[in-house]
Amino acid sequence: MGKQRARWKCLLISLALLAIFLVSVYQGPAAILPQATAQVQTPSATCIPGRVTPSVTEGPFYKSGSPQRASLVEPGMPGTKLVITGYVFSKSCRPVVGAWLDFWQADAQGTYDNAGYRLRGHQFTDGAARYTLETVMPGEYPGRTPHIHVKVMAPNRPVLTTQLYFAGAAQNQSDALFRPELLLQLHNAASGKSATFNFVLELE
Repeated sequence: MGKQRARWKCLLISLALLAIFLVSVYQGPAAILPQATAQVQTPSATCIPGRVTPSVTEGPFYKSGSPQRASLVEPGMPGTKLVITGYVFSKSCRPVVGAWLDFWQADAQGTYDNAGYRLRGHQFTDGAARYTLETVMPGEYPGRTPHIHVKVMAPNRPVLTTQLYFAGAAQNQSDALFRPELLLQLHNAASGKSATFNFVLELE
């Protein structure tokens, strides 16, 4: 009797293993390893179709002819380091490769360099439509909340001029140019702060 029960137990285990094998063959390894699948997923570049990045005035401190560079940080420059990464999309959420981005901003004390090109620079999105900006947190100056200016342009298309703002800045609500759609959510990083922002241009 005991031997018969043991044989039935072995048979049931074999059938269970066979069922698991058949499911994995039919649906793939993710059917039996959902946690492993979740671990290898990478964050997707978010874009909401039709939601275009709003424009904001250029302001009085723009200078054309900035140097091409992804890092605006210079040796000995004071301020909290900030790295912003993101993508440039069309309003149908197609990546815009080779888009031009021109950044300029005040330094940590709220002062613009109008004589040279300190904290000014342009770059182009890479083959994945991605950009990376290394800079410092801008300081405030009378009448304005801290912000970073940027012009973005797809090849041979109109220029978007806008500004990026910082979540939690006390002056946001009193700044007439502030737009909540342009907020950067800051995160702590090894060298300072990090944030992401995707620009969406008015083109198909």
